[in-house]
Order: sequence, then C-alpha cells, then structure tokens
Amino acid sequence: MILGAVLAGGQSTRFGSDKALAELAGQTLLARAVETLASQCDAIVVVGRSEAPVPCLADRPRAGMGPLGGIAAALHHAAQNGFDAVLTTAVDSFGYDDDLVTQLSPAPAYCQSQPVIGLWPASAAPVIDAILAGSGRHSLRAFAQAMDARAVALGRIPHNINTPADLAAAQEHAHGL
Repeated sequence: MILGAVLAGGQSTRFGSDKALAELAGQTLLARAVETLASQCDAIVVVGRSEAPVPCLADRPRAGMGPLGGIAAALHHAAQNGFDAVLTTAVDSFGYDDDLVTQLSPAPAYCQSQPVIGLWPASAAPVIDAILAGSGRHSLRAFAQAMDARAVALGRIPHNINTPADLAAAQEHAHGL
C-alpha cells in the first residue's frame, strides 16, 4: 500500500503569502496536490499544516526541519499504519504523469529535477531520523544518498511554483494542467 504525503509546511517566503491556499485554475494548490496523489495512492496525508481536506501530520521531530521533517512524519505514519511506501510531493508541485508511482518504482527513488517528489520505503524512518538528529546536511539529497535512492528523469517534468510570477505563468497554461 502507498501513502501519499503532501509536504505543506514551508514558510512561503519567496511567494509572500500562504502558497498552499493560492489558486490555480480555480483550485488551491493544496487541493490540487491532494487530488493528484489521491489518484495514485491508497491514502493521503498533509504534513506541516493543521487544516486540510485529509488528515494532517506535524513535521517530525519538530517544525522548521524543511522537507525532511515532513517526510519523516509521513514515513513514521506509514510504518505505524501498514503502508509499504510513501509517495511525497510538495504542495507547490503539479503536472505529474498518471503513472508517477510506476515511474518511481521500486522505492527508494526521487524525481531528478525535484527531489521532494519521491517514493520512499516506510522502513526508511530510522535513516531519516538519524540524518535529522545529526549535525551533517539535513537535505533531501543527503537522505537520498543515504538510502541509495535512484534519481529518475520523469516522463513529464512537474511544474513548481515558488513566486507569484510562477503562479501567473502557470495560470496562462492552466488549460493543460
């Protein structure tokens, strides 16, 4: 079973407001991310927020740990609830192929251009905990390297919204999203 995890705990500093609630083609980025993963996963959680259309998890071990804190929370939730793997995405990433899980299988693997998009075995929780507890790099690439994860060039490169200009550009092409 695959748990989908939308990582939505960022500060949105470059965006200037809560990016998860920004709308693209009449749908919030949060709702769009949840919907995208729902078509490919057995259950969905949102990490780093207290309100969402699906269950929410707090970053682990605490807020402010970046994407790794969100992935850690999702991995622990997955391991405790019988999931085999976690498909992760950022709240501001969209435009995936419908076979994202297939493209990233077997876990561990991540999107070469956006490592926050990945498929991670639920058994990886101790590895990410060790990275977060250590004094070394707390980066997705460090986690991927520790897991010997494969970098995958996806069939279609997902879009990523970091600034209001990115959102405006995406609105112009929203018909294909």
